[in-house]
Amino acid sequence: MDAQQQYSDGVAYVGASYVPIAQAAIPITDWGFLRSDATYDVVTVWDGAFFRIDAHLDRFMHSCRRWRLNPGLSPAQITHILTRCVRMSGLRSSYVEMICTRGQPPWGSRDPRQAVNQFYAFAVPYVWLANPQQRESGLHLQVSDIQRIPAKSVDPRAKNYHWNDLTMGLLGALDAGADSVLLVDAAGNVIEGPGFNVFGVKDGVLFTPDAGMLEGISRRTVIDMAQSLGIRLELRSVPACELRAADEVFLSTSGGGVLPVTRVDRQTIGSGEPGPMTRKLVETYWAWHSDPAFRLEIDYTG
Repeated sequence: MDAQQQYSDGVAYVGASYVPIAQAAIPITDWGFLRSDATYDVVTVWDGAFFRIDAHLDRFMHSCRRWRLNPGLSPAQITHILTRCVRMSGLRSSYVEMICTRGQPPWGSRDPRQAVNQFYAFAVPYVWLANPQQRESGLHLQVSDIQRIPAKSVDPRAKNYHWNDLTMGLLGALDAGADSVLLVDAAGNVIEGPGFNVFGVKDGVLFTPDAGMLEGISRRTVIDMAQSLGIRLELRSVPACELRAADEVFLSTSGGGVLPVTRVDRQTIGSGEPGPMTRKLVETYWAWHSDPAFRLEIDYTG
């Protein structure tokens, strides 16, 4: 097997070395594994270029500071590592993750300050949250009665692996025949789902939750697009009943950009097909991938 075939499924950066994704591993005693004590971020590569990598790096460094983690690398150094992972894989469309874990303190110590933090990264083929049929016809969401972890307990604005609530909600939704799930807060307002933010449209007005969730870069991109297109936008609490009564619903995620939703809790949204605002935002989202302001080209010859 030549080097290109060896790395074509993905490349990881582990222990200051680059390895095929199938060989990537972390120590079982790393608190990132034992306690979900880690942070991460995901940036995508499309048509040979990173999309909005500066925003992802800014959020990653913010998350590290919030959780008192130190990747030991500057944003420029992280960019170099991510670029090399993509270049070695040869992938033109890729899902690229950067991770900082707590590491392991000396045996017997419960003091996280004594741990040596670790940085990892990997690039794998682009990950879609929805399959082609779902992207064309729309997803079916279930609103779970499982509450998202309160922001006072775990700050959702700093990315983390505290996903048990999301996972249990997703299992319930899949068991019920839905495609994915939305979790709520204590007041019954929809918050977010596993890996995505949610938007609704009513009478030409776009709305999305304003608290309790990760403020995704794709969410920010939708907000920026709405402003550029002159679409009225409201950031506010969104009761589940209001989402069910929306004219249009869609998700924002790095795993596909803008994804239409045509059923919520088995209730048809609008006409039952992706609506005009959703389709316009889908078109604009992918058009922005060609804008030099948002692209960082990858040199595959280095």
